[in-house]
Amino acid sequence: MKIYDHAHELARALKESEEVTQISEAMKLIEADVQSKEMLDNFRMRQNEVQQKMMTGEMPAPEEMEKMEKQFELISQNPHIHKLFDAERRLSVIIQDVNKIITDSLAHLYGAEMQ
Repeated sequence: MKIYDHAHELARALKESEEVTQISEAMKLIEADVQSKEMLDNFRMRQNEVQQKMMTGEMPAPEEMEKMEKQFELISQNPHIHKLFDAERRLSVIIQDVNKIITDSLAHLYGAEMQ
């Protein structure tokens, strides 16, 4: 089906994008630096714990959220991690934009243009 061909084409374009290349490069730098890897791993672990709580309907304590923000600010000062976060943010924007384009193309089915 033609739609799936386009989806695979989009997937290839994403894989070949500058953002994905930069994420891969940043991850290689982080993997090669024990301290950077440990910092990122600890942050991702805490981030996952907070997300798990939120998915079960439990809101993390404000102190816990403040700790996460401070940890994010601290690890973002690491140039390798900063590069990773920046590339991930830009890739996320692309994915959100693509999702909006697809969603907007179907808005007419529901009788109103979506904003």
